[in-house]
Amino acid sequence: MQITRINRRWGAVNVPKLGRVRFRWTKDLPGLTKGGPAGRITGARLVKDAHGWSIAFRTVLLVSAPVPHAGPKVGMDRGIAVPLALSTGEHLRHGPWLSGGQRERLLRLERKSARQRAARGKGDPVSNRERRTYDQIARLRATAKRRAVDWQQQRTTDLARRFSAIVVEDLNIPAMMASASGTVQEPGRGVAQKWGLNRSIAGQAWGRTVELLTYKAADRGGLVARVDPCGTSQECHRCHTTTKGSRERQSRFACKDPACGWIGNADTNAARNLLHRYNSAAAWAVTGRGDSAMAGPVKRQASCPTVSPAPALRAAA
Repeated sequence: MQITRINRRWGAVNVPKLGRVRFRWTKDLPGLTKGGPAGRITGARLVKDAHGWSIAFRTVLLVSAPVPHAGPKVGMDRGIAVPLALSTGEHLRHGPWLSGGQRERLLRLERKSARQRAARGKGDPVSNRERRTYDQIARLRATAKRRAVDWQQQRTTDLARRFSAIVVEDLNIPAMMASASGTVQEPGRGVAQKWGLNRSIAGQAWGRTVELLTYKAADRGGLVARVDPCGTSQECHRCHTTTKGSRERQSRFACKDPACGWIGNADTNAARNLLHRYNSAAAWAVTGRGDSAMAGPVKRQASCPTVSPAPALRAAA
């Protein structure tokens, strides 16, 4: 590919059938950046989005085995109103991905495209003006996605650096986002509300957050553990009892047990329950005969049985 660096901001590479092409230098490459990582470049991939073309280099880096992380453990609850809630009491939030002016422009463009689509006759080709409107909409949506991914990258890197174990819920996200429309004979109820919930879950990209955390934590000697989520939102993390009516509102948890009475944020309570289940996973273990592995009268069958490490995923550079 004959990759060369022109200056601090720009480089050049040979692309088949195109020749010499300049690209913006945004990351250190092995063997080309002075003082950069040890390794080599094994290939490249061209990617096109609404903003234009990008080139991604595939690299092989020589890295030593990570030292076990010595930091604390943390539970992390994923939500809609609060994207990431930690058992430490931290709430990781983000603002709108588009500014006020960009949101207004997107709305105007969407209305404009609807008018152009309605004015076009059935079977007529898409005009250049209508195609240009679609391109402008795509660029704004691509900008929002880039900002969302950048926020996730920064937050997951920070979490992987700070904590040795990050405990999350083992959620079946595709099942959670299943359609509620039903059939003609048995139509679903609350379909519009379910559509809104599905859009919110997709917008937060819960699965991508865990994938990023998994390989980043592994590179730093940590791990990401998945815990069965049953009852984490209704159980009090202090007394570990489930009392009807404790989850008063979406963001408020008030334990109804007279001996406890803890009041606080519901997402923080769920994150602390996740961490407790991870720390006490040995209490759910049973032997092959069904007897408890622990001394004393304990429950033999756990309601939320296992904690499993997430499979390690490696992202290509």
